[in-house]
Amino acid sequence: MPLRASPWLFVLLLSACAVSPPTAPPVPSPIPRPAPEPAPAPPAAPIPTPAVTYSTLKPVSWSSVGLGKDEQIGEAWVAFLRSCATLVKQSGWQAVCSEAMSMPPPDDKAARAFFEQRFQPYQATQEDGSTDGMITGYYEPLLKGDRVRTERARYPLYAAPDDLITVDLASIYPELKSLRLRGRLVGNKIVPYLTRKEIEQSSANGSGDGFKGKPIAWAEDPVDLFFLQIQGSGRIELPDGSHMRVGYADQNGYPYLLIGKLLVERGELKLEQASMQGIKDWGAKHPDKLPELLASNPSFVFFRELPDGLPGPLGSLGVPLTGGRSIAVDPKFIPLGAPVFLATTRPNSTQPMNRLVMAQDSGGAIKGGVRADFFWGFGDEAGELAGRMKQRGRMWVLLPKGLSGIVPR
Repeated sequence: MPLRASPWLFVLLLSACAVSPPTAPPVPSPIPRPAPEPAPAPPAAPIPTPAVTYSTLKPVSWSSVGLGKDEQIGEAWVAFLRSCATLVKQSGWQAVCSEAMSMPPPDDKAARAFFEQRFQPYQATQEDGSTDGMITGYYEPLLKGDRVRTERARYPLYAAPDDLITVDLASIYPELKSLRLRGRLVGNKIVPYLTRKEIEQSSANGSGDGFKGKPIAWAEDPVDLFFLQIQGSGRIELPDGSHMRVGYADQNGYPYLLIGKLLVERGELKLEQASMQGIKDWGAKHPDKLPELLASNPSFVFFRELPDGLPGPLGSLGVPLTGGRSIAVDPKFIPLGAPVFLATTRPNSTQPMNRLVMAQDSGGAIKGGVRADFFWGFGDEAGELAGRMKQRGRMWVLLPKGLSGIVPR
């Protein structure tokens, strides 16, 4: 799974700290409600809903949820229909999704009534029973680059290589269903795949027995490309002004190294400077040291080109994300596709932010029963909001009434 992380989550991972500005950020204009999209026809023969037990979901009454605090809940309808495009294939979701897909877009009052009448809420908890968790943010960045290597665009975005092997351990050890191993075949043995340093060295010297990846595009800035790998998806502005959308394809199997923390330990940055912008500024001032720093992180993400017409980047559910209404979760604790009522605060502030969102994505850094990465959308404003977000929050998962197969307890 991609490391669906925001710059703040990147800082959380790479520097184990977060820096708050001296004053709370201004509140941006509300995200406009997207236009309705045509809904696909439901399948005639749904597949059974997979039998999964989510032991950290606790049934509660609607009075404890506060769904009415989302005064623009109708904005979530398009995101919900995108979830339904996949969930309607499952028997436990077919009735509620088929009904939603046949309805005209509801207003806020009707949307709230729909969810309260057809869903049972469950409080999301941690494994220790606590109800608070960390809410971070991520976004879809824009990079400058080209489809071919040029003097300016010199840093490759690679497609998943043909020799990358993924081993799903669940087929052998069901208790390891959440673990996958990545490697390559050398002789008759599977060995760990190449690290970032090995990939970049092999690409630079043209080693015949090393990395054999194929670039799908070239970026102008290596730090921007590094952060694109953290986000998992983004767009590349080409010389003619058009955009090329790219998304996560695979990863080489190594965890991310805390390079922000590494810079602090080396005395290159102060703790409060170890943010995304701080690291980019450091790289601009120390171009000779930058390659070694980036290479110290062994993780490497591979990309694929996505269709131009997509309304958003694709999440782990396989549907486009909706800015302000999609989140990444840990699928071990929260079913992908499910509506989630999120109660948190705006980035670096105490201003409440209560929203109905859809669990449509996941990521290697999103772990736990009360843990979410909030998708802010595309562009600089979304990046600024995502970069400041590291809040406490609570979550309620909504599941269709009478749903069998998924068994909270």
